[in-house]
Amino acid sequence: MDAQGRGRADNIDPADQWVINPNTGEYELRLGDPAPQSSVPGPRRPDRGGRATEVVPQRGRRGAGPQEPQGRRGRRPAKKKSRARKVLAWTAGGTAFALVAVGTAGYLYIKHLEGNVTTADVGSAAKSGFSKNGAFNILIIGTDKRTGSGNEGYGDRNSVGHADTNILLHVSKDRTNATALSIPRDLIVNVPQCTTVEPDGTRKVVPATDGERFNTSLGQEGRDPGCTMRTVKAATGIAPDHFMMVDFNAVKTLTTAVGGVDVCLAHAVNDDDSHLRLPAGPSRIQGEQALAFVRTRHSWGNRGDLDRIKAQQKFMASLMRKMSSSDTLTDPGKLFHLADAATKALTVDKGIGKVSTLKDVALELKKVPPKNISFVTVPVKDNPADGAVHKTVVVDPYLAPPVFDAIRNDVSFTAVKEKEKAAKDTAAARLKGSRSAAADVRVRIFNGGAEGGSAQDTLTWLQNDKGVLKSENAGNAPAELARTTLEYAPGQASQARELASLMGLPGSALKPGASATGSQGLPAMTLTLGKDFKGAGVSFSGPKKPPSVDKSTADKVECAS
Repeated sequence: MDAQGRGRADNIDPADQWVINPNTGEYELRLGDPAPQSSVPGPRRPDRGGRATEVVPQRGRRGAGPQEPQGRRGRRPAKKKSRARKVLAWTAGGTAFALVAVGTAGYLYIKHLEGNVTTADVGSAAKSGFSKNGAFNILIIGTDKRTGSGNEGYGDRNSVGHADTNILLHVSKDRTNATALSIPRDLIVNVPQCTTVEPDGTRKVVPATDGERFNTSLGQEGRDPGCTMRTVKAATGIAPDHFMMVDFNAVKTLTTAVGGVDVCLAHAVNDDDSHLRLPAGPSRIQGEQALAFVRTRHSWGNRGDLDRIKAQQKFMASLMRKMSSSDTLTDPGKLFHLADAATKALTVDKGIGKVSTLKDVALELKKVPPKNISFVTVPVKDNPADGAVHKTVVVDPYLAPPVFDAIRNDVSFTAVKEKEKAAKDTAAARLKGSRSAAADVRVRIFNGGAEGGSAQDTLTWLQNDKGVLKSENAGNAPAELARTTLEYAPGQASQARELASLMGLPGSALKPGASATGSQGLPAMTLTLGKDFKGAGVSFSGPKKPPSVDKSTADKVECAS
């Protein structure tokens, strides 16, 4: 039996069984009167001698404390910011995703939530675990599968669950910013070959298909979310680390659990297709009405999917603000109902399938200021193959690559703190100063995660094209690196600057330290080619500033038009 059903009396809201312990400031489960009905021990704390003694929770408004006369009203604990530890999780609806704030409820409730989350095995498409130390990418997928009560009238009646809404969420390594990149469902892409895991455990290889709508990367021919993840990498060059997937019910349940979401319309909407009817100006929507809002297409802009994406992004920002507002975070009833709704809505990869791991992901997201969460859309243009009637789009070959490069290189689309800017300036300063002649540069080259043969290719290029004759192939590095590094001793700084200039290495790749010894017994720098290596002679320098794109941020209220 879960925490909501254990030891509770009839007609008592489960949320009322949680009270703040004034000794710890945490919400704790109250299972009725302190009598033999419940065998669950209270929380324990050490006494002055180090021994554990039981802490008896103070009663709230509904009853008297165990040491107080009957009828005496308990003191209401003062509200404090962040009194309860907060668990946050990003999730997606049929056409949206939200920031959900929930309180850490304790072991029994966590086990209850654990049973809500559905996991999927997508093989090597997802990482085996979650790391708190680096940047990460989560692909958020909203399907058009008509599961759940009351959803029979939505979407394609025969849909196997296509990728109706897709958002690649990139969270920066330093947690100062995040970018939510919307990928249009009607974007024409090449869907790569992928292997899926069948319900009986067998594996099925789904062949690649070229020139398909992006939404067919899920569901079509039995494709799973791992196929969608691989399609994102093929189309953008950005590899998702994990995925989160939900259907229509997520928008309805989450907006209802939080008590409605505030939206603003530049003009009144009366849409017969989605059944959305709202006046111009501000409105509060939830449940079926919220789902109608994010599914509406013909009432925005040019009545296409790209304008619907803009309306969805405004809805997401508003829902995020509502979920993280003080009236939500300080209301245990809302927190626990949100936790239940959010976890029931999710299907995730096995790498983040535990509630404790989802909590870790969410707490990292919580560090990002809303003003630095940017919503952008893949730059596209009309598909010339469509002719006069534009039904699909293709990636804009000029505007899209800078957007992809910025995300890959962890460049923020918003301003970041001066402290982070100073750190980048320090790295850039390493490139300033005198440079040695190429013939005086002595370096050993290791392959630390680049494609096979990269060290030899780089050696050949440096010697034949750049005159770096004192270079040698040192083989494979002891460990793989995500990014290429150049280690050098203080006396080799001028050599490091010259090699960085020849190869287009950023200042962050230069690592002052001790020199190594080359094959001839002479001091040499150490160049380790990481997974970011693009080829001999291809510059490593990523973009210093984000490209100019149409974007919005999570902290601003904007009306859909």
